[in-house]
Amino acid sequence: MSRLGLLTSGGDCPGLNAVIRGAVLSGAISHGFDFVGFRDGWRGVLEGDLVPLPRHAVRGIARLGGTILGTSRTNPLKSGGVEAVRESLRRLGVDGLVAIGGEGTLAAAQELSIQGIKVVGVPKTIDNDLGATDFTFGFDTAVQTATEAIDRLRTTGESHHRCMIAEVMGRNAGWIALHAGMASGAHAILIPEQRVPLGQVAEWVQSARDRGRAPLVVVAEAFVPEGQDAPYSPRGLDTFGRPRLGGIGVLLERELQRLTGVETRATVLGHIQRGGAPTAFDRVLATRLGMAAVDSAANGRWGTMVSLRGTSIVNVGFDASLGRLKTVPEDRYREAAVLFG
Repeated sequence: MSRLGLLTSGGDCPGLNAVIRGAVLSGAISHGFDFVGFRDGWRGVLEGDLVPLPRHAVRGIARLGGTILGTSRTNPLKSGGVEAVRESLRRLGVDGLVAIGGEGTLAAAQELSIQGIKVVGVPKTIDNDLGATDFTFGFDTAVQTATEAIDRLRTTGESHHRCMIAEVMGRNAGWIALHAGMASGAHAILIPEQRVPLGQVAEWVQSARDRGRAPLVVVAEAFVPEGQDAPYSPRGLDTFGRPRLGGIGVLLERELQRLTGVETRATVLGHIQRGGAPTAFDRVLATRLGMAAVDSAANGRWGTMVSLRGTSIVNVGFDASLGRLKTVPEDRYREAAVLFG
């Protein structure tokens, strides 16, 4: 009986538990695999911190948010190195890994695979910005959560005749802002891919106000107004040396109120978009990806990641996803912009 290790790494995301369940049940039923889970991502691999995953351990977890294994942003290539990972897996009797994570997790998995360690990747991000897969699980849930929150902001905006700004996540791409903004009928959607002058945003707000509406603006955290050089990041850098985003909504609140005279309020949705139970779409997609990852291991397709193409799950190389962000095309933004103002 082969023993496979599962790990969830990077930011948490609705649907992680459904991947774990799909992998364990499919692997046990179809291939006779034994499973263990590593606690807190790559940290658990390096430290040998694991938990057995028999079938009963994953009962009913597909509907739960977060991850039963825990997660961290440990980089195994910096914290211990390839040989430390190899030795830990040998000592624990783990024959291969299923690594569930975003770009950083998959980059580490690729390097480990190049060095001869058996790894299959499962792409994960609420931002939906990973290349080589049409959708990532967690995105649909994040959009639904954001849309429900924005609907609530709209009612208070209408009651007080205010302009309401909802800031959503999106470090590199504006997919959440685009979808949640269109779903909620926003009068302006601002995303990293499109530089828009603040004067234009003010015109959209004023146009909505002139028609008796309470203006609604949805903005991605990495939006850069025309004339500025970088995303608004007043909180410095994170542990990876990247700007800690968040707060562009507050900046817009001040500027739009100054430009339009309309009382304006901003709300940063933040990590609420990562939490809660996954939608039905995300539960199904995550389950299918977990099952496909185990099938890949059983058939020796190491060094690949599972991916959604149309309605089919396929295998692609790690390099097909890494370094190639899936951003919002201009035609998709122009399509939405017809309804602004």
